[in-house]
Amino acid sequence: AAAARVHEGATPSPGRSRPAVVKIHPVVVASIVDSYERRNEGASRVIGTLLGTIDKHSVEVTNCFSVPHNESEDEVAVDMEFAKNMYELHRKVSPSEVIIGWYATGYDITEHSVLIHEYYSREAQNPIHLTVDTALQSGKMSVRAYLSAPMGVPGKTVGVMFTPLSVKYVYYDTECIGIELLQKTRTSPSRTNGLTSDLTQVAGSAAQTQEMLSTVLAYIEDVLAGKVTADNSVGRYLMDLVDKVPMIPAEDFETMLNSNINDLLMVTYLTNLTQTQIALNEKLVIM
Repeated sequence: AAAARVHEGATPSPGRSRPAVVKIHPVVVASIVDSYERRNEGASRVIGTLLGTIDKHSVEVTNCFSVPHNESEDEVAVDMEFAKNMYELHRKVSPSEVIIGWYATGYDITEHSVLIHEYYSREAQNPIHLTVDTALQSGKMSVRAYLSAPMGVPGKTVGVMFTPLSVKYVYYDTECIGIELLQKTRTSPSRTNGLTSDLTQVAGSAAQTQEMLSTVLAYIEDVLAGKVTADNSVGRYLMDLVDKVPMIPAEDFETMLNSNINDLLMVTYLTNLTQTQIALNEKLVIM
């Protein structure tokens, strides 16, 4: 581990353009919260490395991992060797993900953050700093992103100023399924919820689609009746939606849907049959 005393900040490396928006995936926030819940006894916060992709106008955070560290009032120690090894392992799995910054739990930026940011400035150009308020000091788990900028008088001690960036939440389709499952635990008395079957998910998706179509139809009817003023942006979304729907006769669509449902039922049946056979085999081996 490398230890350093609190001192003036470092100037970030030039090169990469400064992003205006930080896009965060839900798995990143979940991983940060999990590392905070599993922190060592007596630790006030956890830190870690942010991984993702970069373009001209934004940074997309798709992954992260925690880094062991210790800090006191006068000193902070970070296990840099662990951080390097973890990044090398991640590169073997996802070569497209690069180091884009680091995160820390808490609401404020401390003096120790300057030291840690100095290390990540050597690993990435213009790294971002992400703070996650796991203690809910602001009444909610707010997520903030910052970018460092040097400040001070030339020839004198140079400091670092952290300027805020816009934060936007994005997700893949697979992450959306996990988010919907987590949201269901809010209404569960035990705060837990099990995985549903494939048929239940199809039924839930169909019901949700029907509900959204009812909302769209109600809006269109109100516009035609003059009850609601037409919104051009909504009209463009609806036109884009209609263009994406293929022109399929109702009979062909019903045949295709029934065929897919039959395939799903067959897969479900074979899965249950395989699980039953494995369970019987285990019992026979034990006997």
